[in-house]
Amino acid sequence: MNEALLTLLNAPVPERAVELRVWRQFLVLAEELHFGRAAVRLNMTQPPLTQAIAQLESTLGLRLFDRTKRSVQLSAAGVALLPEVRDLLARAAALPAHARAAAAGEVGHLRLAFVSTVGYDLLPQWVRAFRGQYPKVELDLLEATGDVQLQMLARGDMDAGFMLHSPGFEPAGLAHRRIAQEPVVLAMPSQHRLAHLAVLPLSDVLSESVVIFPRRIVPSLYDALFALYHAAGTAPVVVQEAIQMQTIDNLVSAGLGVAWVPESVMQFQRPGVVYRNVVGQQGVTMPGCETSLVWASQGSSPALGRFLAFVEERLGRLPSSSGSSERSGVA
Repeated sequence: MNEALLTLLNAPVPERAVELRVWRQFLVLAEELHFGRAAVRLNMTQPPLTQAIAQLESTLGLRLFDRTKRSVQLSAAGVALLPEVRDLLARAAALPAHARAAAAGEVGHLRLAFVSTVGYDLLPQWVRAFRGQYPKVELDLLEATGDVQLQMLARGDMDAGFMLHSPGFEPAGLAHRRIAQEPVVLAMPSQHRLAHLAVLPLSDVLSESVVIFPRRIVPSLYDALFALYHAAGTAPVVVQEAIQMQTIDNLVSAGLGVAWVPESVMQFQRPGVVYRNVVGQQGVTMPGCETSLVWASQGSSPALGRFLAFVEERLGRLPSSSGSSERSGVA
């Protein structure tokens, strides 16, 4: 760093900030290096310009221009200051457009959480498209289970999240939009004795050891699966719990048991695992699951509003209403 710029940076902070108008006058004079021509460009007379530059130098406590009767040249400090002043004025000129873009959600910061089943296919497509349309919106993405997402939403640490849940999801105090609906399938080791069947009767799998997620992760889906067993007069034999769907798939591949998973888990393509539809006897409805985008309906940022509009454009449907039920089973 040259000595003139170091002197400028170490100068005492003035009691009164320099107005942008004065920096504009400095810039024009630095470009013209002639008080008369600079005054014409600034639509003012020369004496006020001379006085304004002298006052600026007095405020900064250093000389910005070397003057003689025949020439005006930038001093070393003036040369060092010139690019900073250009940047300052350019940023000031851009502020109105930036403010309008921020208010429209085209500039800002958006924090999105997601479950693993969304992160495989849907989320990458949407993130790529959204960033293409709104490159000035900074996206922070976090993979998190539903219970963690709800805590983050309550603390204001997250703007929205993609959650997995059973049909009928109504998060208390939150707005939501259903994104996808899918059946639940049974993941089993490829060497399982029933793996050769294309469709499995429910009665044939109720006694199988089960790998499942903890209830706190997806309460609604967990309860729906247990209700399926209870309706048949039995209970699942849980041999292992795991949080992530990929981990559950891996444990099935290792032969620990079977697992009820959303159909989208098939996209993981885990070697050693096959997926089968299960049908119950007459009158038994097999559980399904849905994915929803969930967000706090109060205090939403313009960037979130822009993302919600983007989601609606992608889905091509009207937005769903805010949830009001106390039920909050999500993944």
